[in-house]
Amino acid sequence: MCPSRLLPSCSKHSGFHSTERFFLLELAGGIILGVALWLRHDSQTTNLLYLQLGEKPAPNTFYVGIYILIAVGAVMMFVGFLGCYGAIQESQCLLGTFFTCLVILFACEVAAGIWGFVNKDQIAKDVKQFYDQALQQALMGEPDANNAKAVVKTFHETLDCCGSDILTSTFTPVWREDLCRKDASKIPFANANCHKKIDELFSGKLYLIGIAAVVVAVIMIFEMILSMVLCCGIRNSSVY
Repeated sequence: MCPSRLLPSCSKHSGFHSTERFFLLELAGGIILGVALWLRHDSQTTNLLYLQLGEKPAPNTFYVGIYILIAVGAVMMFVGFLGCYGAIQESQCLLGTFFTCLVILFACEVAAGIWGFVNKDQIAKDVKQFYDQALQQALMGEPDANNAKAVVKTFHETLDCCGSDILTSTFTPVWREDLCRKDASKIPFANANCHKKIDELFSGKLYLIGIAAVVVAVIMIFEMILSMVLCCGIRNSSVY
């Protein structure tokens, strides 16, 4: 039996009770993985980011953050299982490995967070430039005009918009009827700007990714503290 001065986590049955807390990491990993897969296969982003203008594909920098979330979620589930097993077995080695994996994951998440903060405006900017290039080719009747029209129509139908703040002035009624939705005339002018719609789309998605990252970071810190407390308790209890 552990001395009363030691934390409850060092008791004989503490490993079993601590598994509930380690299971929280598995649950969080599953939720993060689910959110990341939903973002990856969201119809709006996939419709736009799978487009190709001639030989030039749509910018897919946004997917880098999604793939990081998918990897973090999957690894969190595995590491959570490792922590549960280590707590049940009261193994200092497994708990130490669990702690090390969490430190590495936390460092990767911080690096990904810095990258995302630096590139948060660049993602929407690249997509807007891709849209403007397609719209210009469609309006100027360049060789790839049919492909460009298909790209522009996909943007307009997906985002419920028509034109940009740069090129809308060049729209004639004929072009508007050809490139925009049939009910485009009913869209309020303030909501017709595709640049604004692109900003709203990606800012909303990046905001969701940011919330997920903060939740993951808080859980990781909590689990690192728990694993060290439990590991120290097991080591101290083995002396008696």
